[in-house]
Amino acid sequence: MSEVYRYAAIVEYNGACFHGWQKQKHHNEPTVQAALEAAISKVANHPVEVACAGRTDAGVHATRQVIHFDSTSKRTDYGWIMGINTNTPPAVSVQWLQQVDGDFHARFKARARCYRYLINNSKYRQALQHDQMTWWRYPLDAERMQQAANHLLGEHDFTSFRAKDCQAKTPVKTMHRIEVRQWGDLIMVELEASAFLYHMVRNIMGVLIPVGEGHKEPDWMKDVLDARSRLAAGVTAPGDGLHFVGVRYPEQFEIPSQPFGPLILEPALSLTR
Repeated sequence: MSEVYRYAAIVEYNGACFHGWQKQKHHNEPTVQAALEAAISKVANHPVEVACAGRTDAGVHATRQVIHFDSTSKRTDYGWIMGINTNTPPAVSVQWLQQVDGDFHARFKARARCYRYLINNSKYRQALQHDQMTWWRYPLDAERMQQAANHLLGEHDFTSFRAKDCQAKTPVKTMHRIEVRQWGDLIMVELEASAFLYHMVRNIMGVLIPVGEGHKEPDWMKDVLDARSRLAAGVTAPGDGLHFVGVRYPEQFEIPSQPFGPLILEPALSLTR
């Protein structure tokens, strides 16, 4: 019997081109998982199933999604990457890959996940990157948004920010960090937590945006959190500006966790840190 090898990879994709991460059993919409499995299977010369660190919704992007797969085939890291990227659509690409221990699991070994939500806060909509940033024409106050966001730090029951179709076993998660930063018309909200519930980030943004507009006070975030009811929160913000940008694992697995994306922001971030 052939030996089975486990590989981990970091994947980037434009979610606007896919109907979410998870492959569909009875639908023909393109998904990231289906595209990757088809490409990897072709390179491996046998069917391959892929697991990811965090499933993303339709329209949501990723710069550092982590996946793993098993194969009896031996290839160089470069050979895997070039072979996979040759067979995937232009909107999905492997950025890093290496063989890992068999006990590594992209989802269950993750200690924290990080998302970024990007807002174009210009009066006029953008033509470039229109599907990678959420356009919000009304002025937002980043400082007020940060005051509201601070209420989410630590371990909480995030039921108020949980979509009805969420399949997580518990709504209790730990928010390690949440930062609101602004450069001109660009506003970025970065969130790092132990894990995220279905639509959790977009529902948090549905509270932060009215606070930023001045329609709600920053303490409204605490009221929503304490209510433990989805009815207490605001609307679900659009998925255009949401990016899955990183996963943290125990160091033993040697999975890169920096730099976070979207990469277009990294020069600006390095100058402001």
